[in-house]
Amino acid sequence: MNTTTKTVHAPTSAYRGAAMIALAVGTISYCIGLFNAEMALNEKGYYLSILLYGLFSAVSLQKTVRDKQEHIEVSDVYYMLSWLSLGAAVLLLTIGLYNAELLLSEKGFFGMAYTLSLFASITVQKNIRDMKSVETDTPEQGVSEHFDLEEDE
Repeated sequence: MNTTTKTVHAPTSAYRGAAMIALAVGTISYCIGLFNAEMALNEKGYYLSILLYGLFSAVSLQKTVRDKQEHIEVSDVYYMLSWLSLGAAVLLLTIGLYNAELLLSEKGFFGMAYTLSLFASITVQKNIRDMKSVETDTPEQGVSEHFDLEEDE
């Protein structure tokens, strides 16, 4: 009999801090860029809505992927909607920036701040989930799973 142990370690405080700072820098930079941009108020609202939609979609997708990895039931419909939602958020931003009357450098700034924000939101969510798993220290949460693999001899 073979026993394999899978242990989830808590992310370091430096890594958690870096992820939170990256999320704050990306999101605040994006919002400051919106505030300073010379565009109509309805356009600013559109870009702010796309940021919020993208952040939610990224966190939702990260959660569903992690749930599937840990063999927690996730409906296929919700899983596909999570992928579709994140793709739609990125596509809507891309279309909006393509059609916006902004300098190319401004478009690049918004794209990079958006990408940083989405990546950081996924990382922060992962860190929070890892910390919860370590705190609860239960096999159901994936902290210390034991798999018995029987070999025919």
